[in-house]
Amino acid sequence: MQTENVIEVKNVWKSFKAVQAVKGVDLSIPRGQFVALLGPNGAGKTTLVEMIEGIQKPDKGEITIMGKKWKGNEDELHRILGISLQETRFIDKLRVSETLQLFAGFFNIGKERVNEIIDIVGLEDKRKSYVVNLSGGQRQRLALGISLINSPAILLLDEPTTGLDPNARREIWEILQKLKEKSETSMILTTHYMEEAENLCDYIIIMDQGKILREGTRHQLLEEDSNEKVIEFTSENGILPEDIHVTGFPFTIHRESSGEKGYVTLENFENDLPAFMTYLKSKNISLKHMECRRKTLDDLFVSLTGRKINE
Repeated sequence: MQTENVIEVKNVWKSFKAVQAVKGVDLSIPRGQFVALLGPNGAGKTTLVEMIEGIQKPDKGEITIMGKKWKGNEDELHRILGISLQETRFIDKLRVSETLQLFAGFFNIGKERVNEIIDIVGLEDKRKSYVVNLSGGQRQRLALGISLINSPAILLLDEPTTGLDPNARREIWEILQKLKEKSETSMILTTHYMEEAENLCDYIIIMDQGKILREGTRHQLLEEDSNEKVIEFTSENGILPEDIHVTGFPFTIHRESSGEKGYVTLENFENDLPAFMTYLKSKNISLKHMECRRKTLDDLFVSLTGRKINE
């Protein structure tokens, strides 16, 4: 049985003056799937999501939600979407319960759903608190609660945990993981946190400079290079050279900003490791620490772009 796609994006382009933000993107989101748009700041993630949300219009291409375009279907689509933008501005002198009741009123939803949301996002003890007195993590939980108030079929979250401390970030993750277990909601989550994409999402789309570079499940993304190993190392007696592809050797050495730490990806560990050690010896570089591990999504992003996702 073929899975229904709740969102279809076909050859979508968007530019702002001289900046081409989205370049010919195609994607499909099946019902019930949690999808991560993973990429650094400026990758085009937010622009793409804003076009899906109807906030921006594509210069070219087509977007359909539940088989319908935005034009002429605005009211219907607004009722099935839950949206949380990068920054949510609240009325500081409203209480948490009053804020949720305000947004519930837009959908003619009663207090019972407001009480459910307060419980879902863990703000029962802050029910009567003014929004201005909430911590950053509590404000983000309130923003998430607002996006869930209408029991949306599709949830669109733009960088929901940026700027939060690790504990607050994990609280958001727990709410979303429970939602995934208990509902058929589909979700697009933009993020530049690899761990967030891996923990929350079934499917990961890696974006950079307005294009989709690679997509698939975590297993699919890493399976292609499953034989590759990453060697992380620290030099004992000197500064490593700049990132360099070593002539005559089948690898590129990447240097961390400190100059003493580096890493290299070896496609054939048994054959390439001796070559790597020979190169270090030729440069009089002794190792204080060396660790071998499997390739990660961070490593994949570096191999696709030449830099780390948060650089």
